[in-house]
Parts: sequence; C-alpha cells; structure tokens
Amino acid sequence: MSIRILTEQELNRATLDRQLLLRRADMDAAEAVEHLVGLQTQIPPNHYVALWSRLAGFDAEDFSRRFQSREFVRISVQRSTIHTVTARDCLPLRQLLQPVQDRSLKGAFGRQLQGIDLSELAERARKLAEQEPRTFNDLGKLLAESYPGYDVQALGVAARNKLALVQVTPRGLWLQGGLPKHTTAEQWLGIAEAVPAMTPEELVLRYLKAFGPASIMDAQTWSGLTGLREVFDKLRADLVVFQSEGGVELYDLPDAPRPGADVEAPVRFLPDYDNVFIGHKDRTRINDSRVPKDKVFLGNSPISAFTVDGRIRGVWKVETDKKRTAATVNLTPLVPITGAQRAELEAEGAKLLAFLAPGADHDLRWLADENG
Repeated sequence: MSIRILTEQELNRATLDRQLLLRRADMDAAEAVEHLVGLQTQIPPNHYVALWSRLAGFDAEDFSRRFQSREFVRISVQRSTIHTVTARDCLPLRQLLQPVQDRSLKGAFGRQLQGIDLSELAERARKLAEQEPRTFNDLGKLLAESYPGYDVQALGVAARNKLALVQVTPRGLWLQGGLPKHTTAEQWLGIAEAVPAMTPEELVLRYLKAFGPASIMDAQTWSGLTGLREVFDKLRADLVVFQSEGGVELYDLPDAPRPGADVEAPVRFLPDYDNVFIGHKDRTRINDSRVPKDKVFLGNSPISAFTVDGRIRGVWKVETDKKRTAATVNLTPLVPITGAQRAELEAEGAKLLAFLAPGADHDLRWLADENG
C-alpha cells in the first residue's frame, strides 16, 4: 500500500487549522493554551496578540485577571525558552523537558560552572527564590557569595535551568510591566507534593494534535528533546503516516483535521516568536519561499509577521506614544500583494489597533521593503 504524499499547500492548511488560524475558535483561553502546548512569550505581552488572532471574542483583561490569579504562568520549557502555559501543564511539562534545560545550560555555561555541584546550587537558589521573587542577576549575585570567583550570570542562569522558576506578576499582565522576577513554580502555585512528569508519548500526541502532520525531526525541533524516534515507533500503530513532497515521513493522529489545499486562509497578525513560525524543522509549510530568512528572523528568532493566504508575506509593528493616545501599525510587505489582500490586511490591522490601543487615535502605514 503506497503512502499518500501531502503537498506543501495541504500541510499549510492542516497546520493553520491545528493552530486555530483558519478561523477564530470558540474556545476558552486555557483550553487554547493547552491545545497549543503553550505560547512562546519571550516578550511578555505576546500571549495577548497570539490568542487574539486565534480566539473568537478574546478578552485581554479577563486573561490578565486569570494570569494574575495564577491560572497561567510563564516558565522555560520547550527549547529552553519562555512559554505561557497553564498551571496544570506547568510542572509536568517542565519535568519532562528538564533534559533540554540541562543541555542548554551545559552548552552556554558549562565551562564557567565547572567544579560546582549543580544539585547543591539548585537547593541554595530554591531557598533564595522562595524567600522573595528575584531577578536572575540578583540570584546570581547572592549565589556568588557561596561560589566566590564564579561568573554571576552563569550562576543566575544555572538557577533558572535547574529549577522550575516562573516569572511573577505584574510582568505578563495586560498593559503592565515589571522586572523579570522569579520564584519556584511550587511556591507560586502552592504545590507541596511531587507532580509526575508528562510522558514523552503524551507530549508527542499533543504536538501532533497542534502541529501535525509532522516528522520526528519536527517534533524534536519544537520540543528541544532528542531521541524521539523510539517514541514515534511505539506510537506508530496508533498514527497515520504520510510523506512530504521531499520524501520525509510525516505522522499524524487518524482523526485530526486535514482540510483541502483550496480552503481559504484569512490574513493574520502574529507576534514575535509565535510557535507556528518555529514549530517544525521544515518551515516551508508556513514560510513564503520568496521571503529571505533574514527579513523575518533575527538569527533564529522570528519577528512579528503577517500571513496572507496562510504564508508569511510581511512584517508588522505597532507604535504608540507614551500616553497611549495615538497608535500606528506599520506594515512592510516582503512580496507583492494584491489590492484585495491589501484591503484585507488594512481591515485586520484596524481591528488589531482597536484591540491593542482601545480609545487611542489609530493610523496604518505601509512601508516599503527596504531591499525591494
């Protein structure tokens, strides 16, 4: 029996559907965050635009209240990067992905931390972080009292990677800011007993539900884990297998939606680091081949982009004055767009401004791609 080949366009539409980007979903924010296995939020407010673009009637102030009440937290998980996750997912996900944090720490600061018992350091850091929320720099300075001569930054990052540290509010609240201060997830969420780790099998199934069809390398790229072939082999009998146009095996859940290639995709504005941009090893399903990588990525970090017909076609940025009385969204197309697409982007851009800067004077500007 031959394996069905999925075209790039079919993969694009399937991914958009799983990512709640073909239509805004009538879904609670917590359900959406868990469905997506978190939202990458290196920039704290990014979860608001990410959810606004995906959910019907998304209420930023309600989400902020729920964030304040600790229903959601921001913590380092996939790829050792900061994600907004639900309190329920926080520790199970973090424990499964602890090897990712360990590998990241060793790669970045292994030499600077030679000679330190990291388990002992983690317990010292736990006591300090649970006394009161602290920045990594403050943690590093305090730890340096016990580890004289060691690099302060390395000590702070070691605390971050060895402990499940969450960033406390007001950082992450709607239209608010604050220093990135941290305490342990256990302290913040009032968890006194050990929480079992999520299993690799559960993570893979959840990944496929939100990002499939996908390859083993796609799942490893998204999660930061290695050695997932064994997990896929174990699950294979319960999955369907396709093939990309490039001959790569793609796995999926049997009953997952895979809409046709001709399904229309509305324009969407997505924030920096959105996982739809970086959730696969092979990004051809979302990237427009005509757009140079350096136009939408700073190094490996994606910047705010808009999609047209389901693919990255330009970048955007909102600027506001200090009093938030005026707001402008700047749109920079990176490939030619039609008049109808331009009108659709302008309409969606107006809605974006109404969401991000309610009550302000709004403007939309088209900027030329500087490199043509």
